[in-house]
Amino acid sequence: MKNQNLKLRSFVTIAMLSSISFILMLINFPLPGFPVFLQIDFSDTPALIAAITMGPLAGILVELFKNVLDWIFSGTPTGVPVGHMANFVTGILFILPVYYLYKKIPKLEGLILGLAAGTVIMSVGMSLLNYVAFLPMYSYFLGWGTFDMKETIVLGILPFNFIKGIMLMIVTVLLFRTMKVWIENQRAQYLL
Repeated sequence: MKNQNLKLRSFVTIAMLSSISFILMLINFPLPGFPVFLQIDFSDTPALIAAITMGPLAGILVELFKNVLDWIFSGTPTGVPVGHMANFVTGILFILPVYYLYKKIPKLEGLILGLAAGTVIMSVGMSLLNYVAFLPMYSYFLGWGTFDMKETIVLGILPFNFIKGIMLMIVTVLLFRTMKVWIENQRAQYLL
């Protein structure tokens, strides 16, 4: 009975965090000097909370559901959700290092270390993935024509993701300080 209650509660929590994440994804803004397709939003924060309280699968599910919801409601010009796929991978690259380092050091220091590692891994990983997959997909499906991919990555994507990671780090640390007791209680119930 306890297991069923915990499963139901985790499904409800994942659904709630996915909804919050979707709404936060709608509240986005560009950073001056960066390509217009790069938008800052704080939608990875609920996924991060899901990961550190219920495990990595919960965080990945929140990332997935938020992107599926955004794709359904906003669509894409070509019908191919390249941006949503990139956002999904970006989120995973950010939240998984945070989860694993916070699991090893379950206090503020571990969270900050994880957030720093997540920022670096997200920035470097998305630079490589944009070079290999996402920018060529954007070019193909959206007809972007020719552009300097290396310049776009080095002057756009890499620093953008680094700045985004720092902003997410600040927001997450502030939230963690106010939600610390709740997070610890949730982690204790899921025995992470």
